[in-house]
Amino acid sequence: MPTNRLAGETSPYLLQHAHNPVDWYPWGEEALARAKAEDKPIFLSIGYAACHWCHVMERESFEDPVTAAELNRDFVPIKVDREERPDLDQVYMAAVQALTGSGGWPMSVFLTPDGRPFYGGTYFPETPRHGLPSFRQVLEGVATAYRDQRAEVDRSSSTVVAAIADASRLGANAGPSGGPVTLADRAVLTGAVAALERTFDPRHGNWGGAPKFPQPMTIEFLLRRAAGGGDDGRALAMARRTLDAMADGGIHDQLGGGFHRYATDAIWLVPHFEQMLYDNAQLARVYVHAWQLTGERSYLDVAVGTLDYLERELLTADGGFAASQDADTEGEEGGTFVWTLDEVAAVLDPGAAAVFSAAYDVTANGNWEGRSILRRVRSDTDLAESTGRPAAELAAELGSARATLIAARAMRPQPARDDKVLAGWNGLALAALADAAVALDGSGDPARATRYRELATTAGELLLGRLLEPDGRLRRSWKDGRASADGVLEDYACLAEGLLALYSATFDPRWFTAARGLADTILERFVDPAGGFFDTSDRHETLITRPKDLQDNAVPSGNAMAVTVLLRLAALTGVGRYRDAAERALGLVAGVVARYPGGFAQWLSGLDFALAKVTEVAIVGDPDASDSATLLGVVRAGFRPNLVIACAADPDASPIELLHDRHRLDGGATAYVCQGFACRQPVGSPDALAAQLAAQAREPDSPFEARRDAP
Repeated sequence: MPTNRLAGETSPYLLQHAHNPVDWYPWGEEALARAKAEDKPIFLSIGYAACHWCHVMERESFEDPVTAAELNRDFVPIKVDREERPDLDQVYMAAVQALTGSGGWPMSVFLTPDGRPFYGGTYFPETPRHGLPSFRQVLEGVATAYRDQRAEVDRSSSTVVAAIADASRLGANAGPSGGPVTLADRAVLTGAVAALERTFDPRHGNWGGAPKFPQPMTIEFLLRRAAGGGDDGRALAMARRTLDAMADGGIHDQLGGGFHRYATDAIWLVPHFEQMLYDNAQLARVYVHAWQLTGERSYLDVAVGTLDYLERELLTADGGFAASQDADTEGEEGGTFVWTLDEVAAVLDPGAAAVFSAAYDVTANGNWEGRSILRRVRSDTDLAESTGRPAAELAAELGSARATLIAARAMRPQPARDDKVLAGWNGLALAALADAAVALDGSGDPARATRYRELATTAGELLLGRLLEPDGRLRRSWKDGRASADGVLEDYACLAEGLLALYSATFDPRWFTAARGLADTILERFVDPAGGFFDTSDRHETLITRPKDLQDNAVPSGNAMAVTVLLRLAALTGVGRYRDAAERALGLVAGVVARYPGGFAQWLSGLDFALAKVTEVAIVGDPDASDSATLLGVVRAGFRPNLVIACAADPDASPIELLHDRHRLDGGATAYVCQGFACRQPVGSPDALAAQLAAQAREPDSPFEARRDAP
């Protein structure tokens, strides 16, 4: 079968289109030069491997020889994987939104030869329907306009480019910039919780109606507020209701663990079945934190199931984590995951099938298109009351049934996997695995804790060994032995966050050193003089505008995660330029985060950290020795989001300034509890350490003068 130029790419999404009759180019100088030389408009199609409607548009239009011939004749067609090139996706999504008022994927944009957008949309059908023109009608109309109305096309494209540039400056106009973060800004945090309450769904959790997307960053912020003891329990109540509803819903894979992308309804029943690494990494981490805060074991079980899903389904041969799994199985959305009553009965014995079906809403009529999406509708306690059997016995029977059914499900056709390893998304996975390893150390599951540390370590070594170049430049994607695409701010910041978490789980200084190097590159290559950071470095390919997106989306905004990392580094090192840069960035969004908390949740967590009495703990001792482990167990107990910790046997040889000039007491492991690098008396007993941590938590704000070194 003949191929086009995409056959030489590594992106699974681009390779899906390598046999199309469309004469696709990847984004690059060859395609852009041809468009200029032939004075042809560019048709830019942006999507991703797990995108259902991308597959539909391919089948309907890009595989059709007649449509392909028209596209090849009048345009230079370029195909882009949005996950490899989030910079292009961001710029041209802003264009589509400016042109149409909405956006999505597949994204279909028409550009002048120099890359300026003048017309666009998302999915166009093969025939006119639902008020949409057919794709061939669009091609004909755009080609005619470009040929006969060039002046109007140029005016339109100039207007769109100006609108994109204005949108990227939104944050600079949203509030004061450059000022210090003050304790008065705590009202912003309280206001954000109140704003979240106004749109909260008390019955089903989350915010707003259908469709419902998981919002792990928002839940994380609420857990932080709850840990601080404020808000009269309101923050924790919203977080718990949402966590419980998602865990019980069809969006959660009740057999294999992990979460689908979003629910198409308001009750979490019917998911869009694609599974994304970034969703599962963030959700696993927030469920770990919920367990640490509440002690509710079910939260840890969800987190463990999700991380086990990452290991089972997304772990690549070289130790990274794949980007996603498709929504479709052999063209049927959700085909792998749904069940009929007869299918359950064919796998389980009658008694177990009856109990399982009652627990997970498997019925003769089904709950979705004649089949059943598994969701937990009856608890162990409820089943015990109705059957007269012990709840523990039923829980064991259900666990056995789940194991049997997932083994049977593994024999079905499976959704395709996009197995490129993305730096930023893998950074989120590192953070989740590292935090889970720490939590499991204290939960009586050291074997799983060790496995998660090993998974994170192997992935960290892959990312630093294959994607980080000697000059500090980070590449974004690794697949088939090739690194591709320059990293964007999201990659540097999310990977740095993951590496800092991995340091806290292992106390291997190489992870801290690598994270600090990435942060230093952010300050050197990404800084916007107006405050905050551009999404692309000063060495990146020049686009029609240099993107700067402040709003959190499915992943944290690069700016918000950079703030998080810089504040942690400031607490560990005492270096003032890290905090100064973070405060300038926070100033950009001070005027909007309380009004739109769902779109700025990672920023809110950063602001919470900036305003907190951050506890700095330095432990002098071998991290693997029993006396150090005892002290570490005290520090790691519970959920302490505003605490940083460093540990080393030789503190003055450590790259972490917090450890410098600390010494052992009587030859044993010794802990220093500090704030702003001013420390209490060193202690060697776990009881004394616990008392100091409790006393510091009770003290008024800012008892010590923070040390602010020169940059």
